[in-house]
Amino acid sequence: MNQQDQIKGAIYGLLIGDAVGVPYEFNLPNQLPEYSKIDMITPKGFGKTYSNIPFGTWSDDGAQALCLLDSLLYKNKLDAEDLMHRMCNWYQHGYMAVDYQVFDVGVQTAEAIRKYLQGVQLDQVAKNDEHSNGNGSLMRVLPLALWHQGTDEQLIQDAYAQSHITHAHLRSKVCCALYCLWVRSILNGLNINTGWEQAVAILREYYQDKPEDSEQLEFHIRPDEIGTHTGSGYVVDCLKSAKFALEQTTYQDVIKTAISLGRDTDTTACVAGGIAGLYYGFEAIPKVWTEQLRGKALVEPLLNTLLKHVSSSI
Repeated sequence: MNQQDQIKGAIYGLLIGDAVGVPYEFNLPNQLPEYSKIDMITPKGFGKTYSNIPFGTWSDDGAQALCLLDSLLYKNKLDAEDLMHRMCNWYQHGYMAVDYQVFDVGVQTAEAIRKYLQGVQLDQVAKNDEHSNGNGSLMRVLPLALWHQGTDEQLIQDAYAQSHITHAHLRSKVCCALYCLWVRSILNGLNINTGWEQAVAILREYYQDKPEDSEQLEFHIRPDEIGTHTGSGYVVDCLKSAKFALEQTTYQDVIKTAISLGRDTDTTACVAGGIAGLYYGFEAIPKVWTEQLRGKALVEPLLNTLLKHVSSSI
């Protein structure tokens, strides 16, 4: 498997994970179909969460990830203002949404976008209190790690910057940085668990003279512990739930396990699915899911440009 297969797997892995998870969102585990029946198309008798949204449609997770990817490819750097313009365009007009249809908008993200549209300065629009640690910046950050050619330190700083526009608390930023370093470690040939360990080690070294960042990592994220994995929208739980799902050995089982946790099913499956697609490659994603995914005409031009960008730097 070459790096291009991995990157294609990562982008489609994120979008398909999101799309498979959408119909099950907000259900508790005991309200979901049995594990074997979790699929892109829900079993008969199960009331899908968004009755008017066709199966195979990604939600805000996928749309915002594509906003970030398009911004990176257009500006050739992380440009927070450009990213926010694109997210406003998504929120108002359905840019990067399938059928231009916007649904399932995260509370923190919507609030930050509305403030920006009202003229509040970009670095002031996001809440930064401890209770404002939803998973909205984590769910979209994957393209940054795939695109990035800079040092680990620069990747960490860019992960922080992309989080800041909607999720400004340090904990959300550290989760985004850890996820990006995890992606980079896998791209560099490590497996899922060893890649996580290397990402943690890089962060620990970087945080040696940053006690506040280190405190978030060691006392709140606790990367050496399994911790809770309930599939909630809390950023740490989302990251840990994705890591738990990634103990499975196929892309399909990673997604089904992520969804079986209930609650924020689309985001858990999106965060886990990006890593699973990266590690197992595009060909490991069930073909029926790839075929059922809607909106591929939006994805392919961006993916081709990303693959050219990556191959030109090797």
